[in-house]
Amino acid sequence: MALVSIRINGHSYSVGCENGEERHVQAMAQQVERRVQRVRDLGFTGESRVLVLAALFMADEIQDLSSQHVPESTTQAVEEAERLRIEQMLMNSRLADMADHAEALAASLEDAYIEEAELPGTSGESSPGPISTS
Repeated sequence: MALVSIRINGHSYSVGCENGEERHVQAMAQQVERRVQRVRDLGFTGESRVLVLAALFMADEIQDLSSQHVPESTTQAVEEAERLRIEQMLMNSRLADMADHAEALAASLEDAYIEEAELPGTSGESSPGPISTS
């Protein structure tokens, strides 16, 4: 675990974080410090009051981001894409079943043709040799 030194509202703090997360923690501290400065610029004083108002500003921003909805057209497009994906999967499955059935039919027809035609070499009999006229 790493320790990061951050500065908020004129005070230094040591904060623990996972190794490699030091810059992220520092960036978050800078975000807090920006809001603290914004509150101070509005004329508020007192450490607790400034920090509470800065936290409220951040909570308000989080609420705004959380409440933003995906446009209806995007939601509809996603739903349509999902419907088409499912339809495509069903069609692929049906086509595979039809191909299997067609192959089975072709094999049956081939077997029936060979059986009915009694083609040479298939029944185990040999065909007579050439006729000579001497």
